Amino acid sequence: MKDHAECRRLFLATAAIVALAVPVFLGLITAPRLRAQAPAGQSPTTAADRPAFEVASIKVNKSGDQRYGTNIPLTLGPTMSAVGGLMSLTNMPLRNIIGFSYRLSAGQTHYLMPGLPNWVESERFDIEARAGGNPSKDEFRLMVQSLLADRFKLTVHRETRQLRIFAMVLSKPGKTGPQLTPHTDDAMCVADEHSDLLLTPNQGLPPFPCGSIIFPGLRPRCLRSNQGGGGRNLTLDYIAAFLTEFQGLDRPVVNRTGLSGNFDFWMELTPVANSSRPSDTQPDPTGPTVFEALKDQLGLKLESTTGPVDVLAIDHIEEPSPN
Repeated sequence: MKDHAECRRLFLATAAIVALAVPVFLGLITAPRLRAQAPAGQSPTTAADRPAFEVASIKVNKSGDQRYGTNIPLTLGPTMSAVGGLMSLTNMPLRNIIGFSYRLSAGQTHYLMPGLPNWVESERFDIEARAGGNPSKDEFRLMVQSLLADRFKLTVHRETRQLRIFAMVLSKPGKTGPQLTPHTDDAMCVADEHSDLLLTPNQGLPPFPCGSIIFPGLRPRCLRSNQGGGGRNLTLDYIAAFLTEFQGLDRPVVNRTGLSGNFDFWMELTPVANSSRPSDTQPDPTGPTVFEALKDQLGLKLESTTGPVDVLAIDHIEEPSPN
């Protein structure tokens, strides 16, 4: 029991530190459990057709604090707690806000959203906006698009560019790894995103919120300071988006497996060493790297190459108009 408590304490400490140490990709919500959803094209909607907030306040945040928060997780997944029509963002980077509205992961915004001016990188914003009813997450995305167009004069277009990428392919043709399997059992999907997944068995994927990735969130095999996580009912495009800018990868990850359908997966790996991590929670040097975990656990590998990638090009953006 003592060993179990110690393992749990170390894992929680590592998860919290990693969530703060990698704020761009893993800091989209303030809790250490993180979610991502496969990119998917939104329904074609003209600016005039998009829903809009009834009222919105936008203020530049000058605190200099690196922490930020939101009552809606600005991740790609559909899951969120009921918030009515209120969206509240505090000290939020504008890049993350744009990425949320156009369904890009935080990692993807660095590679697939060219044309942003320098001030977008440096300024943070407090936004409070309200709409009637109880909008879905995708409806919030469209309302944020309207807000960005109205107050920041944002205009964008999509195009295809040749970029340096990691092509995510199968390690062995036609075969996935033991921890990446076709999704076949909706009964294993649970709605409670706050369930204590750290206390699940060490082997296999427990009942899990479907359509999202939680990482970290699963207890690994108690390898000291390693991380575990996974998801159910996911496309391979989803997993590629999740991996983009993960564990120090320096380019977008693009699914080139040729596999269709949805999958369940779980994996564990050693986080990248960070000098701010307490000395008693340094990564286990014998634990798997992200490349090793992908190959041995999921049967996937990342090949460095160039290829066509869809990007969201920024045509025009201005600093926000006064409230």
